[in-house]
Amino acid sequence: MPRALRPARRTVLGALAGLGLAGLPGRAPALAAPTGPVVLTISGRIRSPNAARSAQFDMAMLQQLPQTSFTTTTPWYAQARQFTGPLLRDVLREAGANGTVLHALALNDYRVDIPMEDAQRFDVIIARLLDGRAMSVRSRGPLLIIYPFDAQPELRSPTYATRSAWQLRSIEVE
Repeated sequence: MPRALRPARRTVLGALAGLGLAGLPGRAPALAAPTGPVVLTISGRIRSPNAARSAQFDMAMLQQLPQTSFTTTTPWYAQARQFTGPLLRDVLREAGANGTVLHALALNDYRVDIPMEDAQRFDVIIARLLDGRAMSVRSRGPLLIIYPFDAQPELRSPTYATRSAWQLRSIEVE
């Protein structure tokens, strides 16, 4: 390659490097690294890892996403409770998730498969607040996948109740 072309080539490569993953076709923007304790790890078919082949979130990262609140009855509480957190689909979008099944895993090793379609079809949230307060591990926290059971009659079934995972720690996208 002639010497005169090398600086131009470096400039183009430097410009592409400056764009990060967002500048490359088919890639999601890079996800910032957590600065606090990791509370959620998403792995599998993702395009925006911020750790070794996974997308890790601390509570501040989840709090910075748009928040959704709803009040609903559940099989676990005697009265309707208010849940607040980012929509599951928004968290998956941040990770660049692309799959058909979500394998959710809780701190107590509870495992449940959730169709990716649920995240698009329903306003499922990853709740970080219960009645406006952070949830401890003892109170089913710190994170809880929760469906808006009272929003649609079809959600009031054991199928969707079992897909709600409290003490959520990770999601593998398949």
